[in-house]
Amino acid sequence: MFPMAMILLAFIAALSGNALLILLIQVDSSLHSPMYFFLRQLAFMDICQTLIIVPKMLADFLIPGNPISPAGCGAQIFLVLTMGVSECLLLAVMAYDRYIAICNPLQYPILMSRNICFLLSAGVWMAASVNALFHTVFTLALPYCGSKEIDHFFCEVPALLKLSCSDTSRYETLLYVTGIVVLLIPSSLILATYTCILSRVLRMKSTKGQQKALATCSSHLTVVVMFYGAVIFMYMRPSSYHSPEQDKIVSLFYTIVPPVLNPLIYSLRNRDVLHALRKWIGKCRDFQQD
Repeated sequence: MFPMAMILLAFIAALSGNALLILLIQVDSSLHSPMYFFLRQLAFMDICQTLIIVPKMLADFLIPGNPISPAGCGAQIFLVLTMGVSECLLLAVMAYDRYIAICNPLQYPILMSRNICFLLSAGVWMAASVNALFHTVFTLALPYCGSKEIDHFFCEVPALLKLSCSDTSRYETLLYVTGIVVLLIPSSLILATYTCILSRVLRMKSTKGQQKALATCSSHLTVVVMFYGAVIFMYMRPSSYHSPEQDKIVSLFYTIVPPVLNPLIYSLRNRDVLHALRKWIGKCRDFQQD
């Protein structure tokens, strides 16, 4: 019962925290900037990821061996991959946004205009959906023999590959190549971007500007390291190195933990969000008093 209580608590915290973050960005005009536009997208992805995984996970705790249909499993694979890859690509876009804001501030309104932000966001969703559709179709097309019990919290490609009775080595190679494109390349670009940002920040004369830039970037980098590290560890290893218990623990660090921590990381270390939260609470109190 303890694991179920913890997951339920994480479920409530993730939904409420990310919903509050979306609300603050929507109602506070000071947060209507590209950085918060992408942060709202991230919060939306975290809400979707939580709703895709946690309810079925809780149902499995209550009713062990609770079956899932092939269509339901396919839908879960597609949605989990879509949200996961979208978050990978969005974190890279957010790093680019911070790079332009800090290293090229005069060109920021042009390079990160409203139209460009929408195009970047649409590109993230489109690329993630195409990737997810390809892997979902390929995974479900594999032959499965013997036991069809998935020893995992949810339907995920590495867990299903262990159940297939065919040679999956070629597909694993393809999965590895996909991982390079959507994981290693974006994460390398993010690290290079933040190296440039750190170099620029250290040359700033304003101590206040340094602190604000470092606070914003350290929050983003914390999310990047936690999320990318877990996903790379999960998807960039051969299936022979996977164990069900280890995979269950690792998967929590890119499906359950980030949606819970992201609102805290981006709010507690962000003065603008904290200021917007105080203003919103103040307006709510004034409304109740009236």
